[in-house]
Amino acid sequence: MEGSQVSLWTALAGGVVIGLAVASFVLLNGRILGISGIVGGLLRPTRDDWAWRLSFLLGLLAAPIVWTALSPDRWQGMPQISASAPMIVVAGLLVGFGTRSAAGCTSGHGVCGLARLSPRSIVATVTFMLSGMVTVYLIRHLLERGP
Repeated sequence: MEGSQVSLWTALAGGVVIGLAVASFVLLNGRILGISGIVGGLLRPTRDDWAWRLSFLLGLLAAPIVWTALSPDRWQGMPQISASAPMIVVAGLLVGFGTRSAAGCTSGHGVCGLARLSPRSIVATVTFMLSGMVTVYLIRHLLERGP
């Protein structure tokens, strides 16, 4: 029972931090906080914006490392990846293709676009969610070979 309360509070705190980050980013920079756009900008950097993009990406990578180091029950509930390396590569390529075709990623459309009630983001987010559900169903129930 107590573990679920901790989970609820950490999830709530995470949501508040994400909301504040998105709002701050848009207010201070006039830009939408989408990971694919930020990382994509690093592939063709300009003199004016490479530093903040790199700082953002390093912060994104450092946050779970810092959380793990500071968390008292750091090893409890660690995520497990059970997919094979080829499956992860294929999944990454499909996510990249989907991100490119949707003109943004789940964070850009799902967090920022929905907050602005963008019709394009609503369609993209529904598509992301349905695609994820169908993929999990196909992999777990139709393609996975049981014992």
